[in-house]
Amino acid sequence: MYNWFRPDAPTKAEIQEIQALNLEGTIKNPAAQNNAYEAKAASPKIKLHAFDPNTLDQQGWQGFGLSPKQAGAIIKYRQKGGRFRKAEDLQKMYTIRPEIYQQLKPYVQIKDSISQVRFRTYSTTKANRAANTSAVVVYELNGLDTMGMQAINGIGPTFARRIYKYRERLGGFARPEQLLEVFGIDSAHYEQIRPQIKIDEGQVRKININTADFETLRQHPYLRYKQVNAIIEYRKQHGNYSSFADLKKVAILPAETVDKLVPYFSF
Repeated sequence: MYNWFRPDAPTKAEIQEIQALNLEGTIKNPAAQNNAYEAKAASPKIKLHAFDPNTLDQQGWQGFGLSPKQAGAIIKYRQKGGRFRKAEDLQKMYTIRPEIYQQLKPYVQIKDSISQVRFRTYSTTKANRAANTSAVVVYELNGLDTMGMQAINGIGPTFARRIYKYRERLGGFARPEQLLEVFGIDSAHYEQIRPQIKIDEGQVRKININTADFETLRQHPYLRYKQVNAIIEYRKQHGNYSSFADLKKVAILPAETVDKLVPYFSF
């Protein structure tokens, strides 16, 4: 039979003895006490200097106090087509803490920033206008592969792949403004690219709306699943389409959508 008991609370003398032992242990093991001081002393001092966030490498970011993982996230952002156009854009990166951003902001120097690009003012004389225009190389966008697209200022490997894939889904570009439908291309980016491209609408692949099956129509980015079904059902009930006016009779097809499809459909 075991005796159950509750131990008495420690006396004042016992508490003082325990505190003395703890103090002794700390003195005998100064490493535990000084860890924080050693860590602080070991951390490198940040040397601030002018830099371009669009070209700074991983080691450079780490030199500003970022961890390898944090610096790597910025490098990946740029590799996927991301770009810093002004110092404030650094705040978009969650890996850059506010206090680090405030230290770095005065040293940001972005070269050829899209926000700073200004087209040269053309002279009022025809001769000067012609000279300025001839300096721009213009590319026909429907005939370029991904390597050819990278010759255009403002299009790197990532955007070249996105533009190429979207062009293939469309069947070709009918208007330059369709570049704004490509993921990641905003109005500023488009304005940079626009003077360097032209569109040959003759290269657009057309779909015969009267013979195309469901899968063919479904591939086009301007059409949704239900809209494709409606186009085919209307054709079954009313016969072949003879004009875009007929296509606008399909109830769930907005007139704007039909207008966008004009370069891509034939009868």
